[in-house]
Amino acid sequence: MIARTAIVMLVALTNGTAWGGASPPVPVAHVELEKYVGLWYEIAKIPNRFQKKCVRGTTAQYSIRGDGKIEVINSCVTEDGEIKKAQGIAKVEDRVSNAELKVNFFRLLGLRLFWGDYWIIGLGDDYQYSIVGTPDRKYGWILSRTPDIAPDVLQSIFEELTNQGYDPEDFERTAH
Repeated sequence: MIARTAIVMLVALTNGTAWGGASPPVPVAHVELEKYVGLWYEIAKIPNRFQKKCVRGTTAQYSIRGDGKIEVINSCVTEDGEIKKAQGIAKVEDRVSNAELKVNFFRLLGLRLFWGDYWIIGLGDDYQYSIVGTPDRKYGWILSRTPDIAPDVLQSIFEELTNQGYDPEDFERTAH
């Protein structure tokens, strides 16, 4: 019985049902990390528990470290005006595209135990916007190099999200 259950689970995973019956989103073909690093403003996100206290001014600052990993500093402003920061690292998982990364914001006794997916599933030709998602579509962010984004660009991003299997209605706008 256990072997049969394991076979059923393996078939389910290989058929994409691990992501609710749908294939995961498709990362972009290639990301030039030197162009990608820098300051990004969060335009919208799927609400999540780790950003629950953020009410405005959410940004992400990326820089390439000497070891090839990417330093990540996320910051936001809370309801009482406090600036909250989270420092972590990202590592590239797919060296061909540089579009599939893992991020970590938690260290225990010098070890980084919990890594989360960070897939770049949309990217402006000029690196002026980025769409970040996860294989299960539980998380998603729209990032921009500026705190505001043109309505027509945002509409095309929402169309891209829809094409990637996301519901744009799940995203809430970020105040700046």
